[in-house]
Amino acid sequence: MKIAVFSGSVYGTAEEVARHAEGLLNAAGHQAWHNPRASVADVQGFAPEAFLAVTSTTGMGELPDNLQPLYFALRDAMPAWSGLPGGVIGLGDSSYGDTFCAGGELMRELFAELGIVEVQPMLRLDSSESVTPESDAEPWLASFISALHS
Repeated sequence: MKIAVFSGSVYGTAEEVARHAEGLLNAAGHQAWHNPRASVADVQGFAPEAFLAVTSTTGMGELPDNLQPLYFALRDAMPAWSGLPGGVIGLGDSSYGDTFCAGGELMRELFAELGIVEVQPMLRLDSSESVTPESDAEPWLASFISALHS
């Protein structure tokens, strides 16, 4: 299965989690593609059959700058991805209260608007509790991979 991996990162942690996820997806026999600066045309050229978004949250609950152009372009283009599977990993700091993993929630909402079916609940990685988010994401990613095979 061809899986497009989107990432939004301020300090690089979410991008590292996305790269790690890309490697695990490829090792599981999928064809994962990750480009942190992808355009809609890039994504459509890859012709994905599933999606994974990995993003941190910045500011007052916004997406990182590198993911915003793709996010808004996808909302404008509304590509025909209805019914395709997807999942979201959100990174944040729980001490921020209401905006904890808000970037991930924005991606979940976008996926829902595009008709992408969330195959399992969003993983929320808390930077105040985790020093190894790549490893912490592995059990969720294993379940995500299993859900894609179903």
